[in-house]
Amino acid sequence: MSALLQLEKINAFYGSAHILHGLSLAVQPGERVALIGRNGVGKTTVVNTVLGLATLRGGSVRVGSKTLPRPRPYMAAQQGVVVVPQGRRIVANLTVEENLQLGAAVGRKGPWNVPEIYKLFPILQERAHTPGTALSGGQQQMLAVGRALMANPALILLDEPTEGLAPVIVDQLADIFNRVADQGTALLLIEQNMSLVVRVAARYCAMAKGAVVAEGPVENSKACLHALEAHVMV
Repeated sequence: MSALLQLEKINAFYGSAHILHGLSLAVQPGERVALIGRNGVGKTTVVNTVLGLATLRGGSVRVGSKTLPRPRPYMAAQQGVVVVPQGRRIVANLTVEENLQLGAAVGRKGPWNVPEIYKLFPILQERAHTPGTALSGGQQQMLAVGRALMANPALILLDEPTEGLAPVIVDQLADIFNRVADQGTALLLIEQNMSLVVRVAARYCAMAKGAVVAEGPVENSKACLHALEAHVMV
């Protein structure tokens, strides 16, 4: 079975700043993987390398069936890999429903459409004609996830999806992520909230100094939680 995302010995830069150092990472179809590590180790740069927002100067990026010598944002989406970005990036001048429709622009076929998103997030239907940026932080995160699903992806990269959100919203998002994964969509969860990691992910990859330094299975137990917290502090 071919990986949905395969990063091999990646060296990535912002200008002259060398951020990723020989990083290797793979996500298989249907997998739930957490990428963990403290701030500044390069987790978001992994996403930005896939999107072509960081400069690739060594190694290879394969998304779906294609190797991308020079990644660009639209290339990943065409191959079924979409991003829920850190900070959500809701388009200010568009309504909730118009923001959702942006996700469908890639033209991939699949089960997700506006009615299905509204079943998943009823609050978005209630506020369908409200400007997207008028929503609360938790509602904006739901909109960002819904927009990603509208692309009918095989894999979603979730970059710090619970940052700044109340625990009750985090609980709701954990349930949603599991429901989406149960329908066959793979997840790469970039997250420091270890309680979310153990609820959603089946495997973790821990980063330090721009590379993956440890990986293993996630088990919903105190022992695993302590181990994961230790990796975050690498």
